[in-house]
Amino acid sequence: MITSLDQLRSLYGEPGERALRKQLPQLDKHGQRFIALSPFCVVATGGEGGALLDASPRGGTPGFVKTPDAHTVLLPDASGNNRLDTLGNLLADPRIGLIFMIPGVDETLRINGTAQLRDEAAFTDLFTAERQRPKLVIEVRVAEAYLHCSKAFMRSRLWHADAQVERAVLPTMGQMIHDQMGLATEPESQAEMLARYQAQLDLERKVG
Repeated sequence: MITSLDQLRSLYGEPGERALRKQLPQLDKHGQRFIALSPFCVVATGGEGGALLDASPRGGTPGFVKTPDAHTVLLPDASGNNRLDTLGNLLADPRIGLIFMIPGVDETLRINGTAQLRDEAAFTDLFTAERQRPKLVIEVRVAEAYLHCSKAFMRSRLWHADAQVERAVLPTMGQMIHDQMGLATEPESQAEMLARYQAQLDLERKVG
């Protein structure tokens, strides 16, 4: 069992100069362009008193996350299951990590920083052109930003068409949740679930 940094480092050696120097204290033009093209990111947060960490997917049309300057990332909140795991964590612990992805691109962009929850109109009004005004915006102050290499995506072949898995290999979401909860009622079908989700997404779109 590895119990010390010295033991760990003996297995892997020292990082190269490029791996260290690519980390920036702000977003450069390439990082801002990456975010502008990204329709998907994963948000990692902690919590109060050593609570378990949480990672949550967020998505929208490319550019749904804004970067008004090199030190700021603005992530609009979207309707979900109202568990408020991410938002509640940030109230207790402002540290946040983001990974941005672009379909077809094997590299990712990683950002670490601190966050505030902003419900002022100056923040929420920024997103009304693309969608319904969000209830709040996660304002991230960038402390670290760096591009992550493509090896994980190359190994997984994530964007390759022949690596895609048929949805039918798993039970429907409704069936899995029913099994986990031990419910006796008839589960929602996959088609019914997708129709319900689509109706919710349609409500988010700007009218007119």
